[in-house]
Amino acid sequence: MPEIIINGPEGRIEARYLPAKEPNAPIALILHPHPQHGGTMNNKVVYTLYHAFAQRGFACLRFNFRGVGRSQGTFSRGEGELSDAATALDWLQSYNEDSSQCWVAGFSFGAWIGMQLLMRRPEIDSFISVAPPANMFDFSFLAPCPSSGLVLRGDKDDVVPPSAVDKLIDKLRQQKGITIDLETISGANHFFHGKIDKLDKQVGGYIDRAMSDEGEAAK
Repeated sequence: MPEIIINGPEGRIEARYLPAKEPNAPIALILHPHPQHGGTMNNKVVYTLYHAFAQRGFACLRFNFRGVGRSQGTFSRGEGELSDAATALDWLQSYNEDSSQCWVAGFSFGAWIGMQLLMRRPEIDSFISVAPPANMFDFSFLAPCPSSGLVLRGDKDDVVPPSAVDKLIDKLRQQKGITIDLETISGANHFFHGKIDKLDKQVGGYIDRAMSDEGEAAK
């Protein structure tokens, strides 16, 4: 997985890119947790998401938000990080112009940024949001949610109460024509310590089902 540098709004964006073997393979952008709380593209949940997509033939990109690792700039309370994500998606699309699908996946703060990107980029077909911080950030922009996707959380999350995620899911499920899957991993805390294998299985299973359904719909 070669290291790459993307020219971002605040300068250099450090990233890791794994190209697909097929020219029309789907693409996936993966977003990391809060930059001010140790979040990086090498977070184990982020890497698990990245690997799950890569195993299924996606062209995958993960990167460090501004001010993290070798990425230039400073934390911008979400606005700048959304610009970073949009720039990274532009780069990913430019190298995969014939991609069959576009996915965005994020963990915690990255899930919040990913959902905002989803609202601004109609070409995104699906999403995966792991432990979305519905108690910390405003998700009211999801009106309506434009794409189906998966929300995954742990039932022992001591950072984001399950009730906050339940309220978000109830709101998203009011939108017609989309399906929001909610998966709960028993015994998992916010960081999925000791539960990464279960996270990988849930994510991979969802991607497999979604791609299978897409294939059937295309017949």
